[in-house]
Amino acid sequence: MAPTFVLVHGAGCNSFTWAPMQRELALHGHRSLAVDLPGHGFGATFPAAYQAPQDLAALATTPSAMAGIGHADNVAHVLDVLRRVREHGPVILVGHSRGGITLTGVGNAAPELVDRLVYISAWCCVNDTPAGYQTSAENASSVLHGVGGLLAANPMELGALRFNWRTADPELLALLREACLADGTDDEFYGYLNTLEPDESLDPGEERADAATWGTVPRTYVRLTADRSMPVALQDRFIAEADALTPANPFDVRSLDASHVGVLVRPAETAALLSSLVPA
Repeated sequence: MAPTFVLVHGAGCNSFTWAPMQRELALHGHRSLAVDLPGHGFGATFPAAYQAPQDLAALATTPSAMAGIGHADNVAHVLDVLRRVREHGPVILVGHSRGGITLTGVGNAAPELVDRLVYISAWCCVNDTPAGYQTSAENASSVLHGVGGLLAANPMELGALRFNWRTADPELLALLREACLADGTDDEFYGYLNTLEPDESLDPGEERADAATWGTVPRTYVRLTADRSMPVALQDRFIAEADALTPANPFDVRSLDASHVGVLVRPAETAALLSSLVPA
Protein backbone atom coordinates (compact mmCIF):
# COMPACT_ATOMS: atom_id res chain seq x y z
CA MET A 1 0.00 0.00 0.00
CA ALA A 2 1.12 3.56 -0.67
CA PRO A 3 2.31 5.49 2.41
CA THR A 4 0.84 8.69 3.79
CA PHE A 5 3.19 11.54 4.63
CA VAL A 6 2.10 13.04 7.97
CA LEU A 7 3.63 16.51 8.36
CA VAL A 8 4.32 18.15 11.74
CA HIS A 9 5.01 21.89 11.82
CA GLY A 10 7.49 23.86 13.91
CA ALA A 11 7.09 26.74 16.36
CA GLY A 12 4.60 29.47 15.50
CA CYS A 13 3.43 27.52 12.44
CA ASN A 14 0.42 25.40 11.52
CA SER A 15 -0.83 22.96 8.92
CA PHE A 16 -1.07 25.80 6.37
CA THR A 17 2.73 26.01 6.46
CA TRP A 18 2.85 22.71 4.60
CA ALA A 19 0.43 23.61 1.77
CA PRO A 20 3.16 24.20 -0.86
CA MET A 21 4.88 20.92 0.14
CA GLN A 22 1.58 19.04 -0.07
CA ARG A 23 1.06 20.42 -3.57
CA GLU A 24 4.45 19.13 -4.66
CA LEU A 25 3.93 15.75 -2.98
CA ALA A 26 0.59 15.40 -4.76
CA LEU A 27 2.31 16.10 -8.07
CA HIS A 28 4.62 13.19 -7.26
CA GLY A 29 1.52 11.06 -6.69
CA HIS A 30 1.68 10.93 -2.87
CA ARG A 31 -0.96 11.30 -0.19
CA SER A 32 -0.20 13.65 2.70
CA LEU A 33 -1.81 15.02 5.83
CA ALA A 34 -0.63 18.15 7.64
CA VAL A 35 -1.28 18.28 11.38
CA ASP A 36 -2.28 21.29 13.47
CA LEU A 37 -0.76 20.76 16.89
CA PRO A 38 -2.99 21.77 19.84
CA GLY A 39 -3.53 25.54 20.01
CA HIS A 40 -2.54 26.01 16.36
CA GLY A 41 -4.37 26.51 13.08
CA PHE A 42 -7.91 27.74 13.61
CA GLY A 43 -7.42 26.89 17.29
CA ALA A 44 -4.76 29.59 17.63
CA THR A 45 -5.05 32.85 19.57
CA PHE A 46 -5.03 35.99 17.39
CA PRO A 47 -5.71 38.94 19.74
CA ALA A 48 -7.44 41.98 18.29
CA ALA A 49 -4.43 43.92 19.60
CA TYR A 50 -2.28 41.99 17.10
CA GLN A 51 -4.14 43.61 14.20
CA ALA A 52 -3.19 46.98 12.72
CA PRO A 53 -2.88 49.44 14.28
CA GLN A 54 -1.37 47.33 17.02
CA ASP A 55 -2.02 47.90 20.70
CA LEU A 56 1.20 46.56 22.23
CA ALA A 57 0.06 47.04 25.82
CA ALA A 58 -3.07 44.99 25.23
CA LEU A 59 -1.11 42.43 23.22
CA ALA A 60 1.09 41.82 26.26
CA THR A 61 -1.85 40.94 28.50
CA THR A 62 -4.50 39.26 26.32
CA PRO A 63 -4.89 35.65 27.57
CA SER A 64 -3.52 32.84 25.41
CA ALA A 65 -5.28 29.59 24.52
CA MET A 66 -1.78 28.09 24.42
CA ALA A 67 -1.35 28.42 28.19
CA GLY A 68 -1.15 24.97 29.73
CA ILE A 69 -0.52 23.16 26.44
CA GLY A 70 2.76 21.26 26.36
CA HIS A 71 4.84 18.55 24.76
CA ALA A 72 2.71 15.68 26.06
CA ASP A 73 -0.39 17.22 24.45
CA ASN A 74 1.39 17.45 21.10
CA VAL A 75 2.49 13.83 21.23
CA ALA A 76 -0.95 12.60 22.26
CA HIS A 77 -2.58 14.56 19.42
CA VAL A 78 -0.24 13.18 16.75
CA LEU A 79 -0.65 9.64 18.10
CA ASP A 80 -4.42 9.98 17.68
CA VAL A 81 -3.92 11.15 14.09
CA LEU A 82 -1.54 8.30 13.31
CA ARG A 83 -3.88 5.63 14.64
CA ARG A 84 -6.49 6.78 12.13
CA VAL A 85 -4.08 7.27 9.23
CA ARG A 86 -2.46 3.91 9.86
CA GLU A 87 -5.71 2.19 8.89
CA HIS A 88 -4.96 3.22 5.29
CA GLY A 89 -1.38 2.01 5.05
CA PRO A 90 2.20 2.88 6.01
CA VAL A 91 3.12 6.23 7.53
CA ILE A 92 6.14 8.47 6.96
CA LEU A 93 6.17 11.03 9.78
CA VAL A 94 7.94 14.28 8.87
CA GLY A 95 8.85 17.07 11.27
CA HIS A 96 10.41 20.47 10.69
CA SER A 97 12.28 22.49 13.31
CA ARG A 98 10.59 22.21 16.74
CA GLY A 99 8.29 19.59 15.24
CA GLY A 100 11.15 17.13 15.63
CA ILE A 101 10.58 17.08 19.39
CA THR A 102 7.08 15.74 18.77
CA LEU A 103 8.44 13.14 16.33
CA THR A 104 10.78 11.81 19.00
CA GLY A 105 7.94 11.61 21.53
CA VAL A 106 5.79 9.67 19.06
CA GLY A 107 8.64 7.30 18.22
CA ASN A 108 9.24 6.68 21.92
CA ALA A 109 5.57 6.01 22.63
CA ALA A 110 4.40 4.00 19.63
CA PRO A 111 7.08 3.00 17.10
CA GLU A 112 4.66 0.52 15.56
CA LEU A 113 2.61 3.41 14.14
CA VAL A 114 5.48 4.83 12.07
CA ASP A 115 7.40 3.32 9.15
CA ARG A 116 9.93 6.15 8.87
CA LEU A 117 10.77 9.30 10.79
CA VAL A 118 12.06 12.28 8.78
CA TYR A 119 13.66 15.22 10.57
CA ILE A 120 14.07 18.33 8.39
CA SER A 121 16.55 20.55 10.24
CA ALA A 122 14.58 19.45 13.28
CA TRP A 123 15.27 18.96 16.98
CA CYS A 124 16.30 15.40 17.81
CA CYS A 125 17.22 15.30 21.49
CA VAL A 126 19.40 12.37 22.57
CA ASN A 127 21.99 13.35 25.19
CA ASP A 128 20.48 16.64 26.36
CA THR A 129 17.23 18.59 26.69
CA PRO A 130 16.07 21.32 24.27
CA ALA A 131 17.26 23.95 26.76
CA GLY A 132 20.67 22.32 26.92
CA TYR A 133 21.08 22.20 23.16
CA GLN A 134 19.97 25.83 22.86
CA THR A 135 22.87 26.95 25.06
CA SER A 136 25.39 24.57 23.50
CA ALA A 137 28.48 25.56 21.55
CA GLU A 138 26.95 24.01 18.43
CA ASN A 139 24.07 26.48 18.59
CA ALA A 140 26.16 29.55 19.41
CA SER A 141 26.09 30.91 15.86
CA SER A 142 22.28 30.79 15.55
CA VAL A 143 21.02 34.18 14.38
CA LEU A 144 17.86 33.58 16.41
CA HIS A 145 19.81 34.64 19.51
CA GLY A 146 19.39 38.22 18.30
CA VAL A 147 15.62 38.29 17.85
CA GLY A 148 14.49 38.32 21.49
CA GLY A 149 12.89 41.70 20.81
CA LEU A 150 10.08 39.86 19.03
CA LEU A 151 8.69 38.76 22.41
CA ALA A 152 5.47 40.68 22.97
CA ALA A 153 4.63 39.53 26.51
CA ASN A 154 6.18 38.13 29.67
CA PRO A 155 6.06 34.35 29.07
CA MET A 156 5.76 33.49 32.76
CA GLU A 157 2.79 35.81 33.21
CA LEU A 158 1.09 34.76 29.97
CA GLY A 159 1.81 31.04 30.33
CA ALA A 160 2.96 30.96 26.70
CA LEU A 161 5.46 32.49 24.31
CA ARG A 162 3.99 35.40 22.36
CA PHE A 163 5.82 36.89 19.39
CA ASN A 164 4.98 39.99 17.39
CA TRP A 165 5.69 38.79 13.87
CA ARG A 166 4.05 41.99 12.60
CA THR A 167 6.72 44.25 14.03
CA ALA A 168 7.96 47.07 11.83
CA ASP A 169 11.39 47.19 13.52
CA PRO A 170 13.83 47.06 10.57
CA GLU A 171 16.71 45.61 12.61
CA LEU A 172 14.60 42.78 14.00
CA LEU A 173 13.17 42.02 10.59
CA ALA A 174 16.62 41.94 9.01
CA LEU A 175 17.89 39.51 11.64
CA LEU A 176 14.81 37.33 11.32
CA ARG A 177 15.16 37.16 7.56
CA GLU A 178 18.84 36.23 7.89
CA ALA A 179 17.93 33.50 10.39
CA CYS A 180 15.03 31.98 8.50
CA LEU A 181 14.98 32.89 4.81
CA ALA A 182 18.21 34.52 3.68
CA ASP A 183 17.80 32.79 0.31
CA GLY A 184 14.29 34.20 -0.27
CA THR A 185 12.81 37.38 -1.67
CA ASP A 186 11.23 40.18 0.34
CA ASP A 187 7.78 39.07 -0.74
CA GLU A 188 8.48 35.46 0.24
CA PHE A 189 9.78 36.57 3.64
CA TYR A 190 6.82 38.81 4.46
CA GLY A 191 4.41 36.27 3.05
CA TYR A 192 5.85 33.64 5.37
CA LEU A 193 5.66 35.97 8.39
CA ASN A 194 1.97 36.47 7.71
CA THR A 195 1.33 32.73 8.01
CA LEU A 196 2.79 32.62 11.53
CA GLU A 197 0.83 32.61 14.77
CA PRO A 198 1.72 34.85 17.73
CA ASP A 199 1.59 32.18 20.45
CA GLU A 200 3.61 29.05 21.11
CA SER A 201 3.82 26.62 24.00
CA LEU A 202 6.28 27.31 26.79
CA ASP A 203 6.85 23.58 27.28
CA PRO A 204 8.99 21.80 24.68
CA GLY A 205 9.35 18.83 27.04
CA GLU A 206 12.55 17.14 28.12
CA GLU A 207 12.06 13.88 26.26
CA ARG A 208 15.07 12.13 24.78
CA ALA A 209 15.22 9.41 22.16
CA ASP A 210 14.75 5.89 23.57
CA ALA A 211 16.88 3.26 21.87
CA ALA A 212 14.39 0.48 22.65
CA THR A 213 11.46 2.14 20.89
CA TRP A 214 12.30 5.23 18.84
CA GLY A 215 15.61 3.60 17.94
CA THR A 216 13.90 0.77 16.08
CA VAL A 217 12.24 3.05 13.49
CA PRO A 218 14.06 3.78 10.20
CA ARG A 219 14.90 7.47 10.09
CA THR A 220 16.18 10.17 7.78
CA TYR A 221 17.75 13.50 8.69
CA VAL A 222 17.64 16.28 6.09
CA ARG A 223 20.49 18.69 6.80
CA LEU A 224 19.98 22.26 5.62
CA THR A 225 23.45 23.56 4.94
CA ALA A 226 22.40 27.23 4.56
CA ASP A 227 20.39 27.23 7.81
CA ARG A 228 21.25 30.24 10.01
CA SER A 229 18.50 29.45 12.49
CA MET A 230 19.61 25.94 13.42
CA PRO A 231 23.33 25.78 12.60
CA VAL A 232 24.66 22.79 10.70
CA ALA A 233 26.89 22.06 13.69
CA LEU A 234 23.81 21.47 15.84
CA GLN A 235 22.11 19.40 13.15
CA ASP A 236 25.25 17.25 12.91
CA ARG A 237 25.36 16.83 16.68
CA PHE A 238 21.80 15.49 16.64
CA ILE A 239 22.76 13.02 13.93
CA ALA A 240 25.97 11.88 15.64
CA GLU A 241 24.34 11.36 19.02
CA ALA A 242 21.42 9.45 17.52
CA ASP A 243 23.75 7.21 15.52
CA ALA A 244 25.81 6.51 18.63
CA LEU A 245 22.61 5.56 20.49
CA THR A 246 21.53 3.03 17.85
CA PRO A 247 24.57 2.22 15.68
CA ALA A 248 22.71 -0.63 13.98
CA ASN A 249 20.05 1.81 12.81
CA PRO A 250 21.79 5.07 11.86
CA PHE A 251 20.23 8.09 10.21
CA ASP A 252 19.93 8.11 6.44
CA VAL A 253 21.47 11.57 6.01
CA ARG A 254 20.58 13.88 3.13
CA SER A 255 21.68 17.49 2.59
CA LEU A 256 20.04 20.42 0.86
CA ASP A 257 21.53 23.87 0.24
CA ALA A 258 18.58 25.75 1.72
CA SER A 259 17.67 28.02 4.60
CA HIS A 260 15.51 26.99 7.54
CA VAL A 261 12.30 28.18 5.89
CA GLY A 262 13.43 27.97 2.28
CA VAL A 263 12.40 24.30 2.14
CA LEU A 264 8.82 25.34 2.96
CA VAL A 265 8.60 28.36 0.68
CA ARG A 266 10.28 26.61 -2.26
CA PRO A 267 9.49 22.95 -1.60
CA ALA A 268 10.08 21.24 -4.95
CA GLU A 269 13.54 19.84 -4.13
CA THR A 270 12.50 18.71 -0.66
CA ALA A 271 9.35 17.05 -1.99
CA ALA A 272 11.44 15.16 -4.53
CA LEU A 273 13.71 14.01 -1.70
CA LEU A 274 10.73 12.87 0.37
CA SER A 275 9.30 11.09 -2.67
CA SER A 276 12.55 9.16 -3.02
CA LEU A 277 12.00 7.66 0.44
CA VAL A 278 8.91 5.77 -0.74
CA PRO A 279 9.79 2.14 -1.51
CA ALA A 280 9.43 1.26 -5.18
